[in-house]
Amino acid sequence: MSKYRNIKTTVDGITFDSRAEASYYKQLKLLKKSGVVKEFERQKRYTLFDKLEFNGRTYRKLVYIADFVVTYRNGDVKVVDVKGMETQLFKLKARLFIEKYQVPLVLAKLVRGRFYEEEY
Repeated sequence: MSKYRNIKTTVDGITFDSRAEASYYKQLKLLKKSGVVKEFERQKRYTLFDKLEFNGRTYRKLVYIADFVVTYRNGDVKVVDVKGMETQLFKLKARLFIEKYQVPLVLAKLVRGRFYEEEY
């Protein structure tokens, strides 16, 4: 169990950081099977800032890793992060992601067995 009380969960041989993320994956599989979702990708990396050398110091690149990138049959694309708790680091990375990529970021929260999505 992590400091946020997430329990790692394995589905289809894939280990997810939380039960909620695993549930979202299962939901996406059903939507893909029904034809609503064309495809989805897990753990897609987006570079927010490249590696930087300044004043004799080296700063590593800053990366945001989306839980899911979903492409719907109609061509719409949604970047999704499944969270139970919004940390300050997540809020900062979400802001930087939106600024750089000009794509909405959807926060999916599992509440009483149902996902609620909020666009950032």
